[in-house]
Amino acid sequence: MSTKNYAAKVFDTVLSIPGMSEPVKIDLKISRKNVLLLSHFIERGLLLEKDEGSLMGSIAKDELTELKNISQECLQKAGLVELNQKLLTFIDDDKS
Repeated sequence: MSTKNYAAKVFDTVLSIPGMSEPVKIDLKISRKNVLLLSHFIERGLLLEKDEGSLMGSIAKDELTELKNISQECLQKAGLVELNQKLLTFIDDDKS
């Protein structure tokens, strides 16, 4: 078994532990720079191909949607929604 497959199975097992789906309240104070970076990393992670041997392949669609919502909420609270959208246009232009 490859290391990638093994890591995905271990992580999937940890995510299955009772209580892991319970919501927790986190009081977090981070810089706007880190909010923007965190949002970018979440978005990039969500774009990864969902194959069976990867961690992304074992995550349910509703959990991925929740991560995207967390990212958007952080951007909104930091007042960075518009800036993030404009930055994404540069990335999209670069792909063309």
